[in-house]
Amino acid sequence: MGLIHELDEATINQIAAGEVIDRPASAVKELLENAIDAQATAVTVEIKDGGISLIRVTDNGCGIAKEDIPTAFLRHATSKIQSITDLLDVSSLGFRGEALSSICAVAQVELITRTPASFGAYRYLIEGSEEKKFEEIGAPEGTTFLVRNLFYNTPARRKFLKSPTTEGNYVQAAVEHIALSHPEVSVRFINNNQTRLHTSGNANLKDLIYQVYGREAASQLLPVSASCDFLSVEGFIGRPVVARGNRNYENYFVNGRFIKNAVITKAIEEAYKGYMMQHKFPFTVLQLTIDHKLLDVNVHPAKMELRLSNQEEIFAFLRDTIAAALGGREHIVQVAPPDAKPILPAAKPAEAATEPAAKSPARTAVSQSLPPRKASEKKPEKHPVSYDAKKAARSQLREEPASYLEPFETKAKQLRPEKRQTETQMELFETGLLTKEAQAGHKIIGQIFDTYWIVEYEKNMFIIDQHAAHEKVLFERTMKRLKQDSIASQSVNPPLIVTLSMQEAEVMEQNLKYFEKLGYEISHFGGREYALRAVPDNLYQISRRDLFLEILNDLMEEKGKHSPDLVLERIASLSCKAAVKGNMHLSVREAQALIDELLTLENPYHCPHGRPVIISMSQYELEKKFKRVL
Repeated sequence: MGLIHELDEATINQIAAGEVIDRPASAVKELLENAIDAQATAVTVEIKDGGISLIRVTDNGCGIAKEDIPTAFLRHATSKIQSITDLLDVSSLGFRGEALSSICAVAQVELITRTPASFGAYRYLIEGSEEKKFEEIGAPEGTTFLVRNLFYNTPARRKFLKSPTTEGNYVQAAVEHIALSHPEVSVRFINNNQTRLHTSGNANLKDLIYQVYGREAASQLLPVSASCDFLSVEGFIGRPVVARGNRNYENYFVNGRFIKNAVITKAIEEAYKGYMMQHKFPFTVLQLTIDHKLLDVNVHPAKMELRLSNQEEIFAFLRDTIAAALGGREHIVQVAPPDAKPILPAAKPAEAATEPAAKSPARTAVSQSLPPRKASEKKPEKHPVSYDAKKAARSQLREEPASYLEPFETKAKQLRPEKRQTETQMELFETGLLTKEAQAGHKIIGQIFDTYWIVEYEKNMFIIDQHAAHEKVLFERTMKRLKQDSIASQSVNPPLIVTLSMQEAEVMEQNLKYFEKLGYEISHFGGREYALRAVPDNLYQISRRDLFLEILNDLMEEKGKHSPDLVLERIASLSCKAAVKGNMHLSVREAQALIDELLTLENPYHCPHGRPVIISMSQYELEKKFKRVL
């Protein structure tokens, strides 16, 4: 018997369905696009359990004629094209004829439809591509699709779906993209009996952006309008202040279809170069109209990709158009009134008398965040760790001729301790720089490049990165307070209102208890807006809003794998944005306060991100560089 055989129709349909319908959002997208192609002016999408148990899409479009209903569920049955030549001029959102056949192959589908010319409506039930019932009923004009128990007959695919909340967010994203691409259609989205979106359908794109993204994004829009022989662009781009740490706000539509294209994405981001920081991405809602003959949309089963035949010209025109909209405008960020600073312990009279009248922001930050070290605080004793002098000598001689090696190996043997240690790397502080007893011997030489401090101690030169050191201090202090449940908050009055995307809101709600433990007080403010009513009390000299969004973006990159310790450590790490930066001048007294606080840390060698805090060079190594010793 041969090994090659033809698959049965049910298997073929399920395989084909997997290319088009991979989650509830895919089914919603296909049904919503069909409704728009049917000239609907109002569409309601309702889901339950993330669309897994129920999807209902109701429109007021032209409906489906009785004789066309069974045919509509066959593979590659479509009213949009007649032959291959029609692919060159496809203008509808759907044209493959795969949507309904793919959905009914993996779900229990009920169709209720009525055309304007029909006196009655028709109800059609199909499950797993098998027709179950076809009857006449009463119903208004238009079409309603009910999709129940998605992937009921493909348990392997259903097992890989995300949680109902996450799948519901994917559905909402799909609905929003289609709503943005067709502002003339009123779209209503209901998730578990709650209306999440309801657009007016008044064809005003700016109003629609407000309804989808909220007041913050809508207030920072710049209009874009340009055209040439092969492309026209209409819509809005956001000012650089609306930038986010991901591409979720980059929306562009080609001939009414939401797609992703590397050329268009590159053109948008190239235009924003010089206006925003690296790893930040702009907000855009752009409608691109391109001659159908220059496109190939038939390259992806879900029609999410397209090819451009003149991509160089499109890239240049789109980049220049967006750059022109950005150029010549004032992008100065409006600064809110300074936050009230917490009351600090009063300085001693002698210290106050010698303190300058004005401080730089960096000096203020350090003086606020580094309280005087108490004399009673002691650091656990650390035993010096010896190092292999032979290897150290070889390291020092790596640039010397081989003829010098033997004398130094002999000297290394004399220096090697009797009991050899397994640790061969020299610890930075085996000389005891960061011990209580060594404090009196510290000799601060000064600051170089407004970033690094040079300290002399027992024939060693230590170079301290002030930013890394301060980060470490803040991180350890925050983690200690977290463990002791002693985090303090400071109220924000009036509350700070932030607008979050669906993904950001989901991550925030999943980790709300950790934010609260850190000192945040967050409440829902309506729609997509949330109110920060309190923040950690150690956020000096930084933007509370930007830090909060950065924490959310960072947690989103972890793809939901959040253990409590990971979340708290990540939030504490990002809270170190309050640390004094490089290129900021500090006084000797402030530097000494920073070094003193390092004495209290168990591991002062690296900042929370793994960068070294201190490096050292011995007097012997320095003299060797100057050839004073051989």
